[in-house]
Amino acid sequence: MFQISPPDTALKSALQQKIDRKTKPSGALGRLETLALQAGLVQQSLTPELRRPQMLVFAGDHGAAKAGVSAYPQEVTWQMVENFLAGGAAINVFCRIHGLELTVVDAGVAHDFAPHPNLLAAKIAAGTANYIEAPAMSAEQRDAALARGAAIVRKLAGAGCNLLGFGEMGIGNTASAALLAHALTGVSLDACVGRGTGLDDAGLLKKRALLQQAVARASLPAGDAAPLDALAEFGGFEIAMLAGAMLAGAEAGMLLLIDGFIVSAAALVAARLYPAMTGYCVFCHRSAEPGHQAVLDAMSVEPLLDLGLRLGEGTGAALAYPLLVSALAFLRDMASFESAHVADKAE
Repeated sequence: MFQISPPDTALKSALQQKIDRKTKPSGALGRLETLALQAGLVQQSLTPELRRPQMLVFAGDHGAAKAGVSAYPQEVTWQMVENFLAGGAAINVFCRIHGLELTVVDAGVAHDFAPHPNLLAAKIAAGTANYIEAPAMSAEQRDAALARGAAIVRKLAGAGCNLLGFGEMGIGNTASAALLAHALTGVSLDACVGRGTGLDDAGLLKKRALLQQAVARASLPAGDAAPLDALAEFGGFEIAMLAGAMLAGAEAGMLLLIDGFIVSAAALVAARLYPAMTGYCVFCHRSAEPGHQAVLDAMSVEPLLDLGLRLGEGTGAALAYPLLVSALAFLRDMASFESAHVADKAE
């Protein structure tokens, strides 16, 4: 379905030489240097640049939300989508201040939206099934969601976009991400389950018990589950579309800003299908949700930021975006020892 190879390393030595010859001690810009190197390899350029940067927020409802896995009612999903479209959410604020275009994708919200220029209608169904009782989606629905996510990104790539940030909205989707994390990493379910939107102690115990029922019903081999099986059993339509979108982005040679727990769970599904896709990903922040670390560890990646965020929406990706901009700016504009006539360190 996808043709994804790791970024070509032919330019690596030239890029590293350019980075090292800037007027600074070697390695003094830390992670910005590795970001600049990654961007140059992804774009196969000594002067990488960001064109038409876009934030995609995929939204979908989860049948299990009505069983009590979240502190908020399911209706908040569509209400927050309307808030995104009205420009009032945190992701809107961060995208505006940093110059990111924002598009919301209706992957499967249990609501009918009026047309809006910033809304893409891609609904698979009005929410998934309740995975406590049955698979969240059929194989056909899963494959359709993957394909629609990919089609959205291919259209953006064709229009000249080379940087995507990914976010999500869906009441109950931290529970879905926890189930995916458990199934794909083998880390205990309790260690993967957090408070989500703010469950109290009793709510957290109930969430764990409900998710344990889902695990028992699905009977997937924890840590060795096939990624597509886990996605159908426990995923959301927004998570499946995210995975498809990321794979198409990697195939197109785009830089991909990966947000927190839910988006990273989608990335893990994608990486289990096509491991080379992680070479195109910038993992932006470590979520306060406990399961996120298991997902990051499974991909052997370290995020840029650790701010205690647990909002979702793509907010961590939007906050990390200026770091990428800064990395490319120093690579492009910072003087070298030679051009600035600055003496290098003594041999």
